[in-house]
Amino acid sequence: MNPQSPDDAPDFDLRAFLLGSWTLERTLLDRATGTQGSFTGAVHFTETTDDDGGLRLREEGTVFWASVPGGPAGTPFTGPASREYLLRPTGAPDTMDMFFPDGRPFHRMGFGPRSNRDQHWCDPDSYRVNYTRTGPDEFRYEWDVTGPAKNQLLTSVLRRTTDAAA
Repeated sequence: MNPQSPDDAPDFDLRAFLLGSWTLERTLLDRATGTQGSFTGAVHFTETTDDDGGLRLREEGTVFWASVPGGPAGTPFTGPASREYLLRPTGAPDTMDMFFPDGRPFHRMGFGPRSNRDQHWCDPDSYRVNYTRTGPDEFRYEWDVTGPAKNQLLTSVLRRTTDAAA
């Protein structure tokens, strides 16, 4: 299937579109304090060893906060950060289910008009995600996190790279 097909086509192959390496730029906003931050790095989507059509997502980079949320005012933070998820086929080529590394369900990922939004409850906060494919080699997603523990907006832009070291 052609990963360049329109996002709302039922035969859009999300797995083929994601497979490979991407650069990542993320803006971070803690709305409770007005603190801003960023994350820059790379995301690698690789095939799982389970031979089930799934993908492993590995994100690595550097996070920067102008002032650590919940910490002393004016104390900046810069450091390495990483995380991993597993994506599994859903039975429809245009969506994949995302799981935490330990197998717990996270949310559904897709770019179609009925699959580009999802949510995840992480007690005591609600996480709402919106995915948008902005071109053949670029997509973005936005996490809107609200609740008593967090009030954050995280906006990520991923761009495909051909650099194996990215």
